[in-house]
Amino acid sequence: MNETPAFKPFGISALILVLIGWGGLYYLITQTLPYVWSRWGFFLLMLLALTGAALPIVYFFHKRFPAEKPAEAGVIVRQALWVGVYGATLAWLQLGRLVTVYVILALAGGLIAIEAFIRLREKSHWKPPVHEDE
Repeated sequence: MNETPAFKPFGISALILVLIGWGGLYYLITQTLPYVWSRWGFFLLMLLALTGAALPIVYFFHKRFPAEKPAEAGVIVRQALWVGVYGATLAWLQLGRLVTVYVILALAGGLIAIEAFIRLREKSHWKPPVHEDE
């Protein structure tokens, strides 16, 4: 596979995630009280909404700036999921008034470092060349 996967599956997934995430957040904020299960639902829906919103953006970046070995579908989804995890974690930390500029930067740096190490590990795996018998 020498090119980035097609956009259609990502577009459909992103649309579903965005509709469930942002629609659920709208319903949750306007129709419920902030009890324990509503808060857990808020974080789950925030994760879905941000992941769905980031999915086309991450796909575009991989399409616009291709690497020597193009990213697979799992990499694009994982990187979009990191955006959702980042946003939901910042929202959770905001409950305890723990969000500062340093926390924002440290959390972003940590997640970027984790992704960089995962990508480095994926690139370092040796795969034997495939020879087709003709």
